Amino acid sequence: MKINKVSIYTLFLATTFTFTTSCKEQKKENTNEETTQELAVDSTKKWSERMALSIIHRNPEAWQIDHAKRPKWDYVHGLVSLSMQALYKETSNDIYYNYAKQYADELIDSTGKIINYDLQKYNIDMINAGKILFDLYAKTEDERYRIAMDTLRLQLKGQPRTESGGFWHKKRYPNQMWLDGLYMGAPFYAEYTTTFEDGKALDDIAKQFELIQKNAKDNETGLLYHGWDESREMEWANKKTGTSPNFWSRSLGWYGMALVDVLDFYPEEHPKKKELIEYLNELAVAVVKVQDKTGLWYQVTNMGDREGNYLEASGTAMLTYMLAKGVNKGYLPKSFQKNADLGFNGLTEKLIKVDEKGVVTITEVCAVAGLGGNPYRDGSYEYYINETKKDNDPKATGPFILAAIELNK
Repeated sequence: MKINKVSIYTLFLATTFTFTTSCKEQKKENTNEETTQELAVDSTKKWSERMALSIIHRNPEAWQIDHAKRPKWDYVHGLVSLSMQALYKETSNDIYYNYAKQYADELIDSTGKIINYDLQKYNIDMINAGKILFDLYAKTEDERYRIAMDTLRLQLKGQPRTESGGFWHKKRYPNQMWLDGLYMGAPFYAEYTTTFEDGKALDDIAKQFELIQKNAKDNETGLLYHGWDESREMEWANKKTGTSPNFWSRSLGWYGMALVDVLDFYPEEHPKKKELIEYLNELAVAVVKVQDKTGLWYQVTNMGDREGNYLEASGTAMLTYMLAKGVNKGYLPKSFQKNADLGFNGLTEKLIKVDEKGVVTITEVCAVAGLGGNPYRDGSYEYYINETKKDNDPKATGPFILAAIELNK
């Protein structure tokens, strides 16, 4: 039989095309599969999980947060671990629960002793990480957690106080209350006293906020100064009022988070609850007046027009959380929802970067700021704007997760 050469050639071309196309499709499928496998963080998830998974990607063990060289009991680790616990409650994903639990188990030994913790320093920052122990104790009934919580409560019993009854920020900072300290101590104190003491200390907790409102609030703007020295002896302290010179957005954020979190533990009938809600409303009114059109807040809160000031991530995340939770709980009018949304959108649109693996980075974070100490920190405008910035600082990542949960993003 005579075979038609044209037909054979046509058949060859068709076969070759089919094989080549098949290979290309297979290669494309493999490439897509490889790309998916290479992604560290799924960008289709909500922002809360994307940030949490990015933290875990960078720090497989929670004690490694903030570039720690060894495990340490620290407020920033507690802050991020608390945000992971909150995310676990939203998602039921054990990766978040285990991340927080692993931190506690790394830092609390078999006898309940907190490793690398010195009660005698009376540093109120050290109380904050204790908040993650309540859920762990309730879930596991492991007495180590209860012993550690009792130790932190013992610190609060001995914490030095101003003559008017306010907790010193640290033993080495006599007679000083900082806004930061209200977040570090008050929510743990409130949860402990309502869990184990029948709420007997709720009046004392409210007293801490009363002192700040009375002594650190600027009546003209409604904002609160970063620190207050009752003795007026510190160089940074105003000799008439005792307040530090400037408003710092992160300190306002710490204070706002403290208010919305302690309110969780005040029963409706408690006489101090209404007072604390009033403080929250006053703060909310004051901070939205100085919220930038981007939704963000400046490092030095009320001086956005001054050279060197910048839109800062951690203060924005904290204030956004305060507003969002305040609205959700009914403490704040619903009109503040738009400010919370604006704040969060400002973060994601202006200060968030996402790499090719989906890993999220938050930028423009003030690494640290304080008052006094050595080297001396004078609380001036120049001091705040010149402190080091650090991407992915936990003082921004933790509140970002908490804010995203409240906004369900």
